[in-house]
Amino acid sequence: MAEESRLRGQAEDSRIDWGIIFSIMMLGLIGLASIYVAASHDSSVVNVTKQVVTQVMWFVIGTTLAIIIMQFDSEQLWRVAPIAYWFGIFLLVAVLVLYSRSMYASTGAKSWFAVGSLTFQPSEIMKPAFILMLGRVVTTHNTEYPAHTTPGDWQLIGKLVAYTIPLIILLKLQNDFGTMLVFFAILGGVILVSGISWRLLAPAFAIVFAFAGSVLFLVITTSGRHILEAVGFKAYQFARIDTWLNPATDTSNNAYQVWQSMKAIGSGQITGRGFNVSHVTVPVRESDMIFSVIGENFGFIGCTIVVLLYFLLIYQMIRVTFDTKNEFYAYISTGVIMMVLFHVFENIGMSIGLLPMTGIPLPFISQGGSALIANMAGIGLIMSMRFHYKSYMFSRNDRFE
Repeated sequence: MAEESRLRGQAEDSRIDWGIIFSIMMLGLIGLASIYVAASHDSSVVNVTKQVVTQVMWFVIGTTLAIIIMQFDSEQLWRVAPIAYWFGIFLLVAVLVLYSRSMYASTGAKSWFAVGSLTFQPSEIMKPAFILMLGRVVTTHNTEYPAHTTPGDWQLIGKLVAYTIPLIILLKLQNDFGTMLVFFAILGGVILVSGISWRLLAPAFAIVFAFAGSVLFLVITTSGRHILEAVGFKAYQFARIDTWLNPATDTSNNAYQVWQSMKAIGSGQITGRGFNVSHVTVPVRESDMIFSVIGENFGFIGCTIVVLLYFLLIYQMIRVTFDTKNEFYAYISTGVIMMVLFHVFENIGMSIGLLPMTGIPLPFISQGGSALIANMAGIGLIMSMRFHYKSYMFSRNDRFE
């Protein structure tokens, strides 16, 4: 009896993926320490403790949400997917009317609701909802058409694009290009694992890369810029690309932020200058440029540890996906992994000057409530896989005994 209770306790405990929790906790602690350093050396911040406590509050809210989502099994998530998607669409439409005027004045984007001093981006809530909806669309299609054919694959692509177009239009109206790229990354990841033939995917990705190269060519030519301006490109977008291509040519104006970020990271050298040291001023370092704080304080070693923690987290999410062997869950996890991976790749890339500036936060580290909640919701979806798979296996073993 004692041995049976012990085994049952171990089975119950294995329903929770402690490896994922460890990775998130470590990233969160690094984030809190970095936010404290950034706020301590920002003359505009009156109350440093409030900044840190606010981030802790968002972590508590995000953790609670992740625990709630973890209770949903695949059938419940299946039913919730269209509700979450259309609710997210409603919020994206509503923010175009009820957007924060102060945030619009400072950022030029109609992306935030404001309640008192708190701001919230509905596009962040849309990310996990979009992932759920894409997972449902692909699973439904593959169930109806188990044999992949060229017409069937085109039909699946059309369905996925149809659910993506409303988001792109609404994000374009909000003037939020950075978030738009995240949705493209999620869509691309789900398409890659959906079973669509490479005879279609290879030309499609070739067209995408050719298009990106053509846009870059137009950006660096005067006549090309006139064409892009005619289709809606803004001056700040040209400035960001110019900053990316030649950051040293305008270090006191458009390139100031990325130039200072690279200086801060470089000044940390191997081991860093030490905790709570800031000799280089970096604008918005508590959110978009948080990696510059890590580089200056903890050096190459600290930056490497952060990157390894992200790789560990992504590896653990992939492992859970293979363990559960559930098609719907596989598409969900792919979306979550692409969401996290793109944020990490883009944020670190722009901080060290390898990629253009987009305002993408660093997951679980950057200051900000809505982005943190979206990422924690994604973690809740991943945790749900192991939680309910282990529960199912445990109950099945009981039936066979």
